[in-house]
Amino acid sequence: MEYAKHERHIPVCLECGDKIRYGRTDKKFCCDECKTRHHNAMAKSGRAFRRRVLAILSKNYSVLEGLVRSGVESVDLMDLMSMGFLPSFSTSYRRNGKHDEYRCFDIKYIMTRTRIYSISKIQNFD
Repeated sequence: MEYAKHERHIPVCLECGDKIRYGRTDKKFCCDECKTRHHNAMAKSGRAFRRRVLAILSKNYSVLEGLVRSGVESVDLMDLMSMGFLPSFSTSYRRNGKHDEYRCFDIKYIMTRTRIYSISKIQNFD
């Protein structure tokens, strides 16, 4: 009677790719340095994503603030996009009756498919 040989699955380090030949079978890293490097890289990518989103929101705010200062209350969406405004980024949204009201920090506006109007700064914003 022959017994089937059971080969142990050898896991591979998620950071460096080396085989992990000791420890638990579900171990993910070969050493503490690889574990730390991997987690730091994951945190760095999260910070980079948040930094990109905040940069876009800051640009949107800058464009809207310039319009508010100039007294512009309505503008074509394509013109706004040519100024660097990205309409898919806002800090809040709500359905207000028939309108979609958006906010970029303390500036609110109503956006349709082709136009942004009622651009105004929120007073007493807390």
